[in-house]
Amino acid sequence: MKGALFLAASLLFTGAVIADDDDDKQELGMAGLLSGSNKVDLPEVVLSVGEPLGGPWELKSGTYYEVEFTADGSGEIGLDISEFSRAVWIDEVVIEGLEIRPYGVESIEFDDAGTMEIGFVAVKPGKYTIRIPGSTGKTQKLDIEIK
Repeated sequence: MKGALFLAASLLFTGAVIADDDDDKQELGMAGLLSGSNKVDLPEVVLSVGEPLGGPWELKSGTYYEVEFTADGSGEIGLDISEFSRAVWIDEVVIEGLEIRPYGVESIEFDDAGTMEIGFVAVKPGKYTIRIPGSTGKTQKLDIEIK
């Protein structure tokens, strides 16, 4: 019994994985969740006055995603991402080559045309929404489900 507990604890702390016969299982590289084999690029979200945000997204918990938010400069546009950012681990936010590594993000806003890339790991299963604050239209939000 003690030997089995010691083995389980040592595997937990060393990060070792016991292989099983599941051929569908995706193998991760040395970087684990952040390895290239675990990365998925999401469709670009284009921010333009009166245009839909896109989606919906169906994400898998434990997968690393990157998404670009691009504003066309047609107006000042912000996004409330607070609900969503509490369900993911944000690795980085990249703006014009500058990398920011935040604990979380409440909102983002574009005053002019530009692109922002956000890399994150989906963590908490559930349904979430990214929305334009103050808008009520069905297309002015992006519905997200993490499974």
